Amino acid sequence: MGAQIREYRQRIRSVSATKKITRAMELMAASRVVKAQQAVRESTPYARALTQAASAVATFSDEPHPLTSEPEEIKRAAVLIISADRGLAGGYNANVLKESERLVAKLTEEGKEVIPYLVGRRAVNFYSFRKRWFAAQWTGFTEKPSFEDAKEIGERLVQDFSLAELESELEGGGHDEVHVVFTRFVSMVTQEPEVIRLLPLEVVEGVEEPEPEELFPLYSFEPSPEELLDELLPKYVNARIFNCLLQAAASELAARQRAMKSATDNAEELIKKYTRLANQARQAEITQEISEIVGGASALAEAK
Repeated sequence: MGAQIREYRQRIRSVSATKKITRAMELMAASRVVKAQQAVRESTPYARALTQAASAVATFSDEPHPLTSEPEEIKRAAVLIISADRGLAGGYNANVLKESERLVAKLTEEGKEVIPYLVGRRAVNFYSFRKRWFAAQWTGFTEKPSFEDAKEIGERLVQDFSLAELESELEGGGHDEVHVVFTRFVSMVTQEPEVIRLLPLEVVEGVEEPEPEELFPLYSFEPSPEELLDELLPKYVNARIFNCLLQAAASELAARQRAMKSATDNAEELIKKYTRLANQARQAEITQEISEIVGGASALAEAK
């Protein structure tokens, strides 16, 4: 009986230590997610406005550009997968990786060669464990991404998209399209995995359809449409990737806060359960000791 009580008390100490850790992680995630939400709110209007500007230039000019022109045949598709560096965030990483697997399967069925680019250690571990090849990886900043991180990723994607020949395992040219798989932050309760096609440019946000007889405005470009697109579209790519990283960071922190709160609540329930069992075992031990004392006293009285 004493051994059972010691076991319950040891479990209570172990669960209490775990509860302290999960509670601390919950509070840290709660303090960081507010700043992450603010960063998303501040970057989204800029990314949307830049998308509209790039779309307008591409739509109202006859200048063919590799970042806006749809290729006749799509052979290669780059997929940028944005995951987290750490776990303990519920189903956050699993959901985005499942969404990426569905996208990869869909592109493969269409006869396209998929080239993965990975952000976050979880995605890298996922591919490394399965011995899958990937073109590049970026880790160490998923909870607090900076524009420099987004710029590094964007420059690599634009470079591989534009190159005639890649100095890697790829042969026969660069990518024909670029997709991004990330988690969009909707609210503290809802975070949704999402897929967008980044290149060639096809997303026009917040632009209403023109009337059938409406005349489009004429644009004059200085120095030239080609040079303007060369400057504008890389900025568009960097801004969209930065917004995706911020959305993913806010989603990761919200998911971690929710998961750690659930873990803390479960730890409290376990502590109550083991405390009740320890009390019951202690009461049973006391009852047994009293019974032994009474039995011994009765035996002495009968002997006399």
